[in-house]
Amino acid sequence: MPDLTSNTAGIISPNPFWLASAPPTNSGRQIIRAFEAGWGGAVWKTLGQPIQNVSSRFGGIQWRGQRAAGFNNVELITDRSLDANFKEMAEVKRLFPKHAVISSLMVETKEEWKEVIQRSIDAGADGIELNFGCPHGMCERGMGSAVGQEPAVNKEITSWVKSYSSIPVLVKLTPNVGDIVPHGLAAQAGGADGVSLINTIKSIIGVDIDRMIPEPVVGNKGSNGGYCGAAVRPIALHMVAALARDPGFNIPVSGIGGVTNWRDAVEFIALGSSSVQVCTEVMLRGYRIVEDMIDGLTRFMVEQGFQTIDEMVGKAVPAYSEWGDLDINFESVAKIDPDKCIGCNRCMVACHDGAHQCIHPSTDGGIVPVVDESECVGCNLCEIVCPVPDCITMVEVDNGFPEGSWNEHLTTGSTIRPKKGSHGYDMP
Repeated sequence: MPDLTSNTAGIISPNPFWLASAPPTNSGRQIIRAFEAGWGGAVWKTLGQPIQNVSSRFGGIQWRGQRAAGFNNVELITDRSLDANFKEMAEVKRLFPKHAVISSLMVETKEEWKEVIQRSIDAGADGIELNFGCPHGMCERGMGSAVGQEPAVNKEITSWVKSYSSIPVLVKLTPNVGDIVPHGLAAQAGGADGVSLINTIKSIIGVDIDRMIPEPVVGNKGSNGGYCGAAVRPIALHMVAALARDPGFNIPVSGIGGVTNWRDAVEFIALGSSSVQVCTEVMLRGYRIVEDMIDGLTRFMVEQGFQTIDEMVGKAVPAYSEWGDLDINFESVAKIDPDKCIGCNRCMVACHDGAHQCIHPSTDGGIVPVVDESECVGCNLCEIVCPVPDCITMVEVDNGFPEGSWNEHLTTGSTIRPKKGSHGYDMP
């Protein structure tokens, strides 16, 4: 059987599945139940001066029948005393010495950082995570993303923490920036042992149009909060990969953002994460989802021949390319399996109204649409909208043109295959 042990910046856990710093890690009792369910690690809900939180504080988007495909919160850091939190942290480590317990911290002054770091170490924490990402409430007070958005401040505070800490330090990065790389490099320059990303994205989840108040509604007002859940995974994957492939960045990554199952976790690992953190899916479905995650990851590793997590970390990074370096002569076309087609015509509608007008009604009176391969550009919109798995597949076409990128064409004049025709009209 493969070994699922994870090592992120010297923080060892029996598997790569960690609970992210959030409501599911608000108390020792919760984390004990999580570890009993199978989680490998937990990042304690952010500690600092306790906050009085608001009510209500969560919002969700229902998308095509899936509740909370996107999730939002305006909750801040712990509302419990530091004494209670550190006492419970010590008890969790006593009961689960081989599991990873990471102390998430957010305070203001240098002396406060020194104090909470020492208390975290005394409680037995395996590592520290600096919350430089909170996009609401705390940033207005000069903490959270207010720190994370300023590389120089990020570097300075990280260096303070490193000077006080004898255990590994992770910096949790904010996604509310134009380019994540300078911020990851700033954390590295400050001495961080690793980074975790992404934190939540500044957002308004919706508006109560009967009362004309942004959601979630608190009394008669609303505010921007942090966007998370399955909908943010593509953004998180991009930012993790952007750091992983940067030649100047060479510290470990703990990936966060929209992990709902073992496949999502494998994607993060393949793009450079050595552990993955989960929050929203636990809030929606409970701690026991980790059982399927562990089982699925184990089966995948057996099928693919991986013995350790380290063998998987970053495997997809070399294939992450800029657009101009993609093979512009590669060509594929859509193929419809007539035995699986149910005649819903979603592919035809999508192709005619949203793509390249190459799928047409059946010519023999049947239900199966016809693909005009001479016009198909291989955009795969039809495959995405088709409700039947594997009914539409994209098949490579041997067009006789050599592999070549747009950048190569610009610099050397290499051959580019001709464009296909268009069913559009020439507008005056």
